[in-house]
This record gives sequence, C-alpha cells and structure tokens, in this order.
Amino acid sequence: MSTQQPNNPLHGLTLEKILTRLVEHYGWNGLHQHIKINCFHNDPSIKSSLKFLRRTQWARDKVETLYLNTFS
Repeated sequence: MSTQQPNNPLHGLTLEKILTRLVEHYGWNGLHQHIKINCFHNDPSIKSSLKFLRRTQWARDKVETLYLNTFS
C-alpha cells in the first residue's frame, strides 16, 4: 500500500540525502553558520550528524527548513 503526500515537498527524500546535499552546497562550516549545532562544527561527519538529527526533532526541523529554503 503506497501513501502519497502531494503537499509534502520532502516526500521521498531521506534525511541522509538532505544532509548530503546541504553539505555539498554549503560545506560543514557554512552549514554550521546557518544552523548552530555542534555536530556540524566539532569533527563533523554524515554518520554522527544523522545520529544526532534522528534523535533531536528541533534540529531536524531546522535542517529540513534550510533545505527547503535553499533548494525550493
């Protein structure tokens, strides 16, 4: 059973894809300038950032908002 979400611009995008594209666009320093999260500043990696973002909803919301503002 597939559920379609026509009003969700992030539908079909994983958090990993969103984060990877933001890092490619801004770099880790630029990403940290937009969103002040330590996992973007202290020894950043996709894996450690994903772990933090999956546990912290407010941070994930900020990343998703930045993605939408940047690429929409």
